[in-house]
Amino acid sequence: MDALIQEDIKNIIDSIKREAPAFDGKTILISGGAGFLGNYLVATFLQLNKEVLKNPCKVIIMDNFITGSQKNLIFASENNPNFKLIEHDVRKPIPTNIDADYVIHAAGLASPFYYKKFPIETIEVAVNGTKNFLEYTKEKKVKSMLYFSSSEIYGDPDPKFIPTPEEYSGNISPIGPRACYDESKRLGETLCVTYHQLYNLPVKIVRPFNVYGPGMKVNDYRVIPTFMVKAINGENLPVHDKGNQTRTFCYITDAIQGFFKILVSGKNGEVYNVGRDNEEINMNDLGNIITKLAATNSKVQLINYPESYPAGEPKRRCPNITKIKRDLGFNPTVDLETGLARTLVAYRSVLQAQK
Repeated sequence: MDALIQEDIKNIIDSIKREAPAFDGKTILISGGAGFLGNYLVATFLQLNKEVLKNPCKVIIMDNFITGSQKNLIFASENNPNFKLIEHDVRKPIPTNIDADYVIHAAGLASPFYYKKFPIETIEVAVNGTKNFLEYTKEKKVKSMLYFSSSEIYGDPDPKFIPTPEEYSGNISPIGPRACYDESKRLGETLCVTYHQLYNLPVKIVRPFNVYGPGMKVNDYRVIPTFMVKAINGENLPVHDKGNQTRTFCYITDAIQGFFKILVSGKNGEVYNVGRDNEEINMNDLGNIITKLAATNSKVQLINYPESYPAGEPKRRCPNITKIKRDLGFNPTVDLETGLARTLVAYRSVLQAQK
């Protein structure tokens, strides 16, 4: 684990001191554990074993590597007795010989490039996969389950609902170009709430808003990886349409803090936004910041939407995070330029190693 990632994990641990004791001697099952978010979750749990917990927790991850390989497991040691990898497709029932105290269902295809390429798989992991984990949680009497939904479930919000609160019901076409992801995540939420209502399941729902940072694949095809790879290589940054689409971006350490707080202290059957509620920025300006940080000859270049990218992206996206701040003490601290600079350092290292 390089120094930058180690510093990230340390900052996460400092921000979850209140929640950390809940995992003492427990077993955590994570789907999508080889992905970007999963890697940071695993790394945090294993570092808690070294620094905080009296009795180590055990981490079991499931992944079918549809968008990656075991090389994505950059933080986990094969020789660690408290870590186990199971290659398993969560669209199939969860093996009953696994006993977990906490469940995190983070598997999914969050990049528009990949969910356009794998639309059926995207639907099934969010619906069938979620139902399988809910059944497992019910059978094994799990202490807490965290379901990863998405800010995409809001669709293209009415400007009156930006920043967007959890109560906003969304503006989505069920037959639109992004529906395979948006609508399946929405149905996943419905399943979670229904299981909570029927069986009192201790399930919580998180809606992440544009999380980024080191560890995000260079070929993820979302905006920050795409811009950074282009900028490092001295190429122009492809900005779709007029570049007026806005987002707020949440650095990985802040996001992971929020996920831990929801898993341990969130209310059962409820939904929480996780993201930053300031520094809303359009894609032109984001590109200009990245070219400045990269210090190459790159510049922003407006292009039409490519066929590989689903049309219909929201014009604006910014979360209202009042609920998680007030109820769980969530406190994002990493500003956009600081987070981008850290991510750029990591990407330079990855691209250099690939040469």
